[in-house]
Amino acid sequence: MKRTIGVVLIVFGLIGLAWGGFTYTTKEKVIDLGPIQATRDKTHNVPLPPVAGAAALIGGVALLLTSKEK
Repeated sequence: MKRTIGVVLIVFGLIGLAWGGFTYTTKEKVIDLGPIQATRDKTHNVPLPPVAGAAALIGGVALLLTSKEK
């Protein structure tokens, strides 16, 4: 179980360090006049600090190393 969690943390850490965050898009209603509606797409950025990616990577490596000692 520790190996699996360690590998997942390593993958997430590498992805976090490589991309630095993710974006997603939502629709926002601008005008609502009865049957007439206008919407626009709004993009939201969610930054991922490099420290979080590095911590996940280090934690994953630590879990892999401790799981091999048994």
